[in-house]
Amino acid sequence: MWRIVSSMKTLARDARQLGNLIRSARKQQAMSQQALGDRAGLRQETISLLESGNPAARVETVLSVLAALNLELQVVTRSQGGYLPD
Repeated sequence: MWRIVSSMKTLARDARQLGNLIRSARKQQAMSQQALGDRAGLRQETISLLESGNPAARVETVLSVLAALNLELQVVTRSQGGYLPD
């Protein structure tokens, strides 16, 4: 399970959910895909693929995008719901 640490504390259990979380974080920061790509050292097309839930995304790519969004990845014991308690 992937946990992206932000004020929302939402879980991502598959590539689609991870892509949705990245898209939401990018939009929350009023950033375009191009701007996020520039900040992460990636092409806009790569950001688009990641946000659409491409299951072939490399871990290094995901980590670069999360760092560019000032987020981090934590590995935690799987919970039963979609949200973590505070």
